[in-house]
Amino acid sequence: MGFVLGISVSAIFLLYLLVLQQVEQSSSAIILSLKKRHGSTGGSNQYSSSRPSSGFQGNRSTCSLFLGTWVRDSSYPLYKPADCPGIVEPEFDCQMYGRPDSDYLKYRWQPQNCNLPTFNGAEFLLKMKGKSIMFAGDSLGKNQWESLICLIISSAPSTRTQMSRGLPLSIFRFLDYGITMSFYKAPFLVDIDAAQGKRVLKLDQISGNANAWHDADLLIFNTGHWWSHTGSMQGWDLIQSGNSYYQDMDRFVAMEKALRTWAYWVETHVDRSRTQVLFLSISPTHDNPSDWAASSSSGSKNCYGETEPITGAAYPVSSYTDQLRSVIVEVLHGMHNPAFLLDITLLSSLRKDGHPSVYSGLISGSQRSRPDQSADCSHWCLPGLPDTWNQLLYTILFY
Repeated sequence: MGFVLGISVSAIFLLYLLVLQQVEQSSSAIILSLKKRHGSTGGSNQYSSSRPSSGFQGNRSTCSLFLGTWVRDSSYPLYKPADCPGIVEPEFDCQMYGRPDSDYLKYRWQPQNCNLPTFNGAEFLLKMKGKSIMFAGDSLGKNQWESLICLIISSAPSTRTQMSRGLPLSIFRFLDYGITMSFYKAPFLVDIDAAQGKRVLKLDQISGNANAWHDADLLIFNTGHWWSHTGSMQGWDLIQSGNSYYQDMDRFVAMEKALRTWAYWVETHVDRSRTQVLFLSISPTHDNPSDWAASSSSGSKNCYGETEPITGAAYPVSSYTDQLRSVIVEVLHGMHNPAFLLDITLLSSLRKDGHPSVYSGLISGSQRSRPDQSADCSHWCLPGLPDTWNQLLYTILFY
C-alpha cells in the first residue's frame, strides 16, 4: 500500500489508464463469452440476441465502453421523476428537494469508437421475461436499482407493477412479464452477526446473505464505501477472520478477504450457464476539489455548487478510490470464471456535478446552511449518473 501512496498522482493516472486498457480487452472477451452463452440458440433460460432498431453503432472491435467523454445533449434526461412516482427515494431526488440547476441532467456518455444503444424499457422487459434480477451491496447499488426501475417504467408505462420495501430486501415486480427486480442491502457482502451485543463482521462467511441471491438469473454486486467508515459510522464492532477477532485491521486487507469469500461462493454456488454475474466498480466521491486537480468552480470544499462535469484528458481518481478499485480488479482476475466488471469508476469521476449535495431529503434545513459539513458527495441524483450505468448494463447484456 505504501508504494501506491508514495508515487506521484500523474503516475497513478498513467498506470490507471494502462490497467484499464487491459481490463477493456479482457472485458471484450467476456462480453463475447456472454453472447455465446446467452445467444439466440433457444431454451427458456437463454437471452434473446435480437437488436432494437436503435442499435449499437461503431467499431465493436475497438469500442471502449468505459473510456470516453461526457457530451451535452438536450434530449436528456432519459426520464423525469414524475415518470416513476414512489420509486426515487428522498435521498436521491434532488429536484424535489430544491436543487436550483438542471444542466447536470443534460449530459450523455460518449464511449470511444462507438455509440451506446438507446435504452428501451419494453425491449428490456421482453428479453428478461420470467427472470429474477438482484442488486446486492450498499446504497450505491440501491441508487442503480431505482434508476433501472425508472428507466424501464418510463418507457413502458402501461405494464402492471408491484413494490415492497424492506430491510435488507426490497422487491419490485413487473407483473405482466414475471420479472422480479430486487435490492438486497449487504454493504460488505459477507455476513454480520450479533454476538454478546457486538456486531461481528465475518470475513470468511457469506451464506447468511447469499441465501437471498442464489436463485437469481442476473446478479449485480457492489461494495466499497462502507469499508472506509470509522467512528459512529463504522458498520461493525469486531472483525472475525478465521478463528481470530480484531477491533480493526487494514481496510484494504479486510475488503480483499471478504471479496475472496464472495468470489469462492460465486465459483461454487452459481450456475454460470444460467446466471450472469456482474460487479459494479467503485463509485467515486467528490469531497475534495484537489482530487480532480482543479479549484472548485464554486469555491466550495466539496461537491456543493458544482454544476458541470470535469473536462480534459486526465481522469481524476483519488488514490484511495483507485486502491479500492484495484482490490476488486485483483479478486475478479483471480476467479476461474470472472464476474464482469461494470467499470464505472473513471466515467463517474468526471461527474462532480451529479451528487445530491445538500439537495437531499435526508438533509435538514439547518444542515443545508452548512454545506461544507453536510453535503452528500457520495450518492447520485436521480435522474442522473446511475442511468448511464444502466445504459452500459443494457449494452453488456443485450449487445
